[in-house]
Amino acid sequence: MLSKQKQPETNAASAPSESPKDDTNAPFSLKTKEKDEISDASPASRTTPGRPGDDDIVYPTGLKLVLLLTCMFVGMFLVSLDKLIISTTIPQITNNFNSAGDIGWYGTAYLLTSCAFQLVFGKIYAYFSIKWTFMSSILLFEIGSALCGAAPNSITFILGRAIAGLGGGGVMSGVMVVIVYALPLHKRPKVQGFFGAVFGISSIAGPLIGGAFTTKATWRWCFYLNLPLGAIVLILVPFLLDIPDRPNTKVPLNDKLRQLNALGMLALLPGVVCLCLALQWGGTTYAWSEARIIVLLAIAFALLIAFVLIQIWKPDQATVPPRIFIQRSIFSAFWLSSCIGIQTQIFAFYLPLWFQAVKGDSALKSGTDLLPLLLLSFVSSIITGILVSRIGYYTPFAIFGSCLSAVGAGLLTTLEVNSSTAKWVGYQVFYGYALGSMTQAPNMAAQTVLSRQDVPIGASLMFFGQQLFGAVFVSVGQNVLDNQLVKRLANIPGMQTISPQQIQSTGATALLHLVPAAFRSEGLKAYNDSLRVCFQVGLIIACISVFGAAGLEWKSVRKNLPPKRPDVEKVAQGSSDKEIEVKGRDS
Repeated sequence: MLSKQKQPETNAASAPSESPKDDTNAPFSLKTKEKDEISDASPASRTTPGRPGDDDIVYPTGLKLVLLLTCMFVGMFLVSLDKLIISTTIPQITNNFNSAGDIGWYGTAYLLTSCAFQLVFGKIYAYFSIKWTFMSSILLFEIGSALCGAAPNSITFILGRAIAGLGGGGVMSGVMVVIVYALPLHKRPKVQGFFGAVFGISSIAGPLIGGAFTTKATWRWCFYLNLPLGAIVLILVPFLLDIPDRPNTKVPLNDKLRQLNALGMLALLPGVVCLCLALQWGGTTYAWSEARIIVLLAIAFALLIAFVLIQIWKPDQATVPPRIFIQRSIFSAFWLSSCIGIQTQIFAFYLPLWFQAVKGDSALKSGTDLLPLLLLSFVSSIITGILVSRIGYYTPFAIFGSCLSAVGAGLLTTLEVNSSTAKWVGYQVFYGYALGSMTQAPNMAAQTVLSRQDVPIGASLMFFGQQLFGAVFVSVGQNVLDNQLVKRLANIPGMQTISPQQIQSTGATALLHLVPAAFRSEGLKAYNDSLRVCFQVGLIIACISVFGAAGLEWKSVRKNLPPKRPDVEKVAQGSSDKEIEVKGRDS
């Protein structure tokens, strides 16, 4: 059958974009080589050669393929689970370590290392062994998880989160790279749909598992859970993944290191750390006017500007080539993706805190209370994906979702101590559906407007923005919460002398025990109102996300062919017609 599908008269090498008619009903059906080659090119390919066809790769089959994909599913599940499993355990961790002031760092440490190295991992996978890079990432993730589980104090826990984040960033990139060498192009979308399901399931299961372990056993098992599952992946992958040397892996080591843009990373990583430190300490531990905060902010902005200038100075070695970032849809998608990351982190970290501190829920109960938001986001994402595949345009869904998220976030800022179950469930349903409606838009934009060889850079850029700004604004949320608690608790008799240091040294839910029993209701109201201001940060970001959504070009995922190349469209159409004809003869 494969030999019948070869159409020698098609000159696919000159085809500039991917045909939208490459869909197939069977997940593992065969396609013509010409169609695959047509899909490899795009308008941007005028400056770079096309990627070799999928026929150049020998793919695993049978049990070997099933086991390899299973390992990738497990790796993706562990990393995505680790992001949210901590959301319902944070109050108990802070109580255990007496470290409420470190709440922001528990999420920030993971996100900082994950996003800071996300872009460079793309080039590491391109120039070094994919197998050993992926295994090293899994190993780092395992080491970080073990440190978190065994941590005797808050500092060790934060260090473990940072190491786990570094490994997690490599795993996320590696899974997508491995899939390229595990399946030909026309089979990948079917399998990647399962990855979306895995991510959605882990998002729902994370808070529940975290709450269950924290309530029934200990929060440490949230991290010990990763060890046996990760070990299985480490044992199996060396035998399942067999990728031959590529031209890039044979270049001298010095050339490889230059492509990693080490100079740019030396500016980016400390710049992000300084920025988060300033946001973490400013207004609480130190006044905003203090020299150390001003110096941290100055260093942060200087280093981040230096990173941008380095990308412009050496575009051939740039982590993110300027030509990609300044493209209208990519810049808008980056804006939108960053806003999505900020909102997600704000509500994922501080909404469970509202349930536990204000409503008096256990860690497990706060996880189940978060289900409406997570479940509706998952369902909405699936529905939106189906609608976009039929309609073709993702921009209207991005605009709809961003506008709706502003309304949903606004509703969440109205929560009171005595808010009914119907209210906090309904508000989460509203906001969760909005979030899911726009989540896919940034990556869809990258896949639609960029050439095939640039799509990984575009996709990693979206993930980078989501992670980076999510990490920064977790610290912003912590800063807002601490300042508001100091201001409002000071109005309660017997609490006039409370300081930011007292708040930071007390567990998040144990803080209310400092309030005199006679003023318990006032203490609850102060905590509730402080969290509402924290939620308002999410509301502001939801509002400005509309600008990113509105800036997306109206490009259809069903019409990727250049409008001014009718000859190429005929080639793609002819190839599709021939495939149908061949399938008809074979049947």
